[in-house]
Amino acid sequence: MYQATLEAGFQAFPRRRDNYLRYQAARRGERADYLPIRLDIENVSRCNYHCTMCQVSDWPGFKRAGDMSLGDFTSLLDGQEGLIEIKLQGMGEPLLGGCYVEMVAHARARHLWVRSTTNGSLLHLREHYKRVIDADICEFQVSIDGATKPTYEAIRRGGRFERVLENCRLLNRYCRDAGRRRTRMWAVVQRDNFDELERFPTLAADLGFERLTFSLDLNDWGQDRWRSVNDQVDMHRRFDLELARRLIDLGARQGVEVTYWFIDEKYDVDDPRHLCQWPFERAYVSSDMRVVPCCMIANPEIVDLGDARDLAAAWNGARMAAFRRLHLSGRIPQVCQSCYKTRPPASAILTGEAAAGIVTEDGQAPAAAQ
Repeated sequence: MYQATLEAGFQAFPRRRDNYLRYQAARRGERADYLPIRLDIENVSRCNYHCTMCQVSDWPGFKRAGDMSLGDFTSLLDGQEGLIEIKLQGMGEPLLGGCYVEMVAHARARHLWVRSTTNGSLLHLREHYKRVIDADICEFQVSIDGATKPTYEAIRRGGRFERVLENCRLLNRYCRDAGRRRTRMWAVVQRDNFDELERFPTLAADLGFERLTFSLDLNDWGQDRWRSVNDQVDMHRRFDLELARRLIDLGARQGVEVTYWFIDEKYDVDDPRHLCQWPFERAYVSSDMRVVPCCMIANPEIVDLGDARDLAAAWNGARMAAFRRLHLSGRIPQVCQSCYKTRPPASAILTGEAAAGIVTEDGQAPAAAQ
């Protein structure tokens, strides 16, 4: 489906193909002669959960900013001739947004690959489980971080385990009857659910999922506090190949494809080919229309690279150019350190405003920020 969507978009929007070819041919630099090909778009930055590993739990009322309007969303997409794919979700629960389904439908009408993640708690309301699938979403991930009620509700604070399980059954039954393979169960591995991992493939099968992904990442959101919190429950060093194979085998017996997602120490400053790709191909747009480097930061109060209402200008603006320059030079900003395998020396790590990319062309903080 992905390749078919890509080709349909190229046929409908020839400039999209031209932009994609420029992206493929480009060498990484401070400026790009192409527009971003992918975006993470946060329709809401508020949530009905306050999970133990998530920065939303720090926000007053579990909300950072207002919701993105349908007008801002459609203008963002319609003005970006280069996009091939979006993830429509950020820090918040996307189904809290009043026009979420309409956003999915608009993006699909533009032949964009659309994926999204939900906590699954609201799928039964207004028959969201039907409406999202009918809007032709390409992949719909449901996060379930516990195989038992006590574990799930301890991690996903504010959630009701039984309600989410029933909603998943509704969703997957509807997909099956419609002949659409669109869903995936997603589980973030951590200390409190580590002893339950072998139960997850059976749970996924019981709920009707054909795909299950274990994420070994616990993000720090570019913040020292969250690195300290999540380092205490991170279990990726105990997750060995034997366990990985065992979970794959358990899934296969249940008809569930088990895969893994792991980004810690993925990137490497010692090899330009292994730099993080986000500054050079994509960005994160927050619900209040600010450009943020990536979903691992996901908060313009930590790093703000410009106004998404003029994304083309922000994409090649001074802040983005400076942010790219830091990566290209190996002076990785502190907010990006947790994703890099090879750490630069402490003297090369930028913090504060410089780390946020709030710098002028000569690398200095602008007067307003000093």
